[in-house]
Amino acid sequence: MGKMIVKGKVAYLTDEGKGVIKHKGSDLFVPSVIPGEFVSVEVTKTRTGEICRLLKVEKASEDRVKPPCSYFYECGGCQLQHMSYESELKFKEGYVKRLLSKFGEFSGVIGMENPWNYRNKVISTFGYDRSNKVISGIYSESSHKLVGLDVCLIEDDIADKIIATIRKLVSDFKIRIYDEDRMRGLLRHVVIRRGHYSDQVMVTLVVSSFEFPSKSNFVKALVKKHPEVGCVVLNLNKRRSSVVLANEERVIYGKGFIEDTLCNLKFGISSKSFYQINSIQTEILYNKVIEFAKLTGEELVLDAYCGVGTIGMAVSKFVKSVVGVEVNADAIKDAKINARKNDIDNISFVCADASDYMVAQANEGIGVDVVLMDPPRDGSDERFLSSMLKLKPKRIIYVSCGPYTLARDLEFLTWSGDYKVTNMVGVDLFPHTYHCEAIVALERK
Repeated sequence: MGKMIVKGKVAYLTDEGKGVIKHKGSDLFVPSVIPGEFVSVEVTKTRTGEICRLLKVEKASEDRVKPPCSYFYECGGCQLQHMSYESELKFKEGYVKRLLSKFGEFSGVIGMENPWNYRNKVISTFGYDRSNKVISGIYSESSHKLVGLDVCLIEDDIADKIIATIRKLVSDFKIRIYDEDRMRGLLRHVVIRRGHYSDQVMVTLVVSSFEFPSKSNFVKALVKKHPEVGCVVLNLNKRRSSVVLANEERVIYGKGFIEDTLCNLKFGISSKSFYQINSIQTEILYNKVIEFAKLTGEELVLDAYCGVGTIGMAVSKFVKSVVGVEVNADAIKDAKINARKNDIDNISFVCADASDYMVAQANEGIGVDVVLMDPPRDGSDERFLSSMLKLKPKRIIYVSCGPYTLARDLEFLTWSGDYKVTNMVGVDLFPHTYHCEAIVALERK
């Protein structure tokens, strides 16, 4: 433990956007810097390692810009606002290409025309500052310090205004903020979901008890200020956990869901539905999926990890039939409703673990022409991938939010020589963060 000041040149960026400075035979990982820059850094030694804080850029890169967000150096929600967007896309292209180039040509990363205010789902944690004033925001990186935010430049701007109103109402109605250590208080988080095209808004209040004082008047005041709010939900979370939403909830205003449009399809979105946070870039991504799948109208398609059915429904009009598989029962319920809402009769949904389902299909010798897979960040597992090789689909379209696990799974799918990669491209769904989505098409030889 202790602090020291180090000056040095940034050698390169890690895949998480931190700059590496060589110091006395070890690497220091510094946020908010760019390769080639000469910087001063405060290094704090802890029991678990070293925490680096940028003090001053002594010699700046031509790619450096002034972060437009005043919270950037404190918050940690974005990692790359100090870079021009053009250089950010080059950084993302570089690390994804490094991971995937052994499988074929990577076509670059498709950026966003206006890479701001794109998050249609906003999660805000509530707390108190030192003067006991109600604040809301996110925890600073690698800490439990809540950074109070009045506005976030990557979040939906209407959502930020609604959260500001809730902060005031919480004080006006004397609602106590939840204290994790003492396990006292009521309000823990607020989650806002807004339809990008519909403008419909859902507000979820994450609470420690359903006993919400003056909830009718609270909601009435909120809706009067923001008439676009069509739904308010109480979500009960008593757990000591970083997981925001728990299972039990009550609708206290509206229908319990909102609707939005994606790829000219209507989708119902509940508080816990998985729905891509960047609608504009998601449409670009789905159109790439359709392009890479080379659909003729005669295919039998399996949509693994289907969520609420967005990808499967987007491709349904180009194929013979689609089966969507998802382990989350709430998501399957939403998917079936969404299919009926859009009069899609060539898609069905199965509530099952994707790996279990693939194993059963392989054992029964049931084949499909195309597999669409969009697994979580941890990627797929060997059971799923082995069963897919037994099913022998003509094409596999892999959508990934984790390039490392994507590279690992591609290694498994191509090692036998039965499949080859034909297309790879990135789509920037999360501007100003280090995350990058990738789409890979594989064809059976």
